[in-house]
Amino acid sequence: MTDKFSLETMQKTADFVHTIMPATPQYAWPLLCEQLGVEVWVKHENHTPTGAFKVRGGLVYMKELKAREPDVNGVISATRGNHGQSIALAASRLGLLSVIFAPHGNSLEKNSAMRAFGAELVTHGKDFDEAKDACSVAAADEGLHFVPSFHEDLVRGVSTYAYELMQAVPDLDVIYAPIGMGSGICGIVKARDALGLRTQIVGVVAENAPTIALSFEQRKLVPTNSANTFADGMACRDPNPDALAIIWGGVERVVTLSEDEIADAIRLYYTSTHNVAEGAGAAALAAVTKERVSLQGQKIGVILSGGNIDSSVFAGILNSD
Repeated sequence: MTDKFSLETMQKTADFVHTIMPATPQYAWPLLCEQLGVEVWVKHENHTPTGAFKVRGGLVYMKELKAREPDVNGVISATRGNHGQSIALAASRLGLLSVIFAPHGNSLEKNSAMRAFGAELVTHGKDFDEAKDACSVAAADEGLHFVPSFHEDLVRGVSTYAYELMQAVPDLDVIYAPIGMGSGICGIVKARDALGLRTQIVGVVAENAPTIALSFEQRKLVPTNSANTFADGMACRDPNPDALAIIWGGVERVVTLSEDEIADAIRLYYTSTHNVAEGAGAAALAAVTKERVSLQGQKIGVILSGGNIDSSVFAGILNSD
C-alpha cells in the first residue's frame, strides 16, 4: 500500500467521515469490567448509520472513486451484509446505482437493510466466496465498477474508528478486533502506527472459519473449504494477501473462538451494557473473556464492530445458555 496513512491524512479522513456521521463513543461499562475483572473499553461501531464500522470505508472509497472516475454510473460488490450496506449508502449519496451480491441463506434483516439503503440485491452461491466470484463476472458483463472487500481506501476509511479510540484512550495496552476480510484490523494497525503508540493488537476469528488463524500461524495463504459460523462478519475462507501482509507485520496474535464462546459474549454485552452485538461484533469481547486471567492489571480495548444480528438469532441466543 502507498502511504495514505500519515497522521495528517488520517485526521483529514476522519474530518471527512465526521461530516456524515459523528465519532462513535467508547465506554468502560462498570458492570462489564466487573464481570471480567479487567478494565475494558468498548468502541461502539454498532452506533453508526449502518450499525457497523464498514460504513466508514464505503464513504471514503466512493468519494475517491468519484474523484478518479467522475463518469462512473454504478458499482457492484459482494457481502454478507455490513460491507454491502456501506456501499449502498455511499453510492446512494452520490446518486449511483449499487448492485450487491449475497449468498443464499444470508441474514434476512441485513438483506432488507441493504435494499433500504438503495441496493439492488442478488443472491448467489452457498457462501461469501461463491457470491464474490459471481459478482466479479457480473461486473464485467454489466459494466459496473467492482468494489472489492479489501482495498486501501476501505482501510483508510475504517481506520478512523481506531484513530478515534486511540485518541480518546491513548494508554490502551491491547486492542482486540474481529477479522473477516481484514479491513478493520488493518485499519487499527495503521492508526496505531500513525499515532506512534505501543498498543498490542490481537485478531479474533471463529474456529469454524479459521483461514486467517491458519495463515497467520503458517505465514502463508491458507484457504479453507468452508466458513461455517453464525458470525457472518468473520465467515471468509479465502484470505486476502494484502490484508495478511499487514496482519503479519502488525498483529500480535490471533485468537480462535467456538460458536458457544461467541454466543456467550453476545449475552454478556446485552446483560452488562444493553447493547446488541452481532456475532463478529461480540468476538473481541469473547476473546477477552477467554484470556482475562492473563490480562489482569491491563487496560483493554474491544471493537464492537456491528450490531446487525437477525432478531430470531438474537432471541435464540438470549434464551439459551
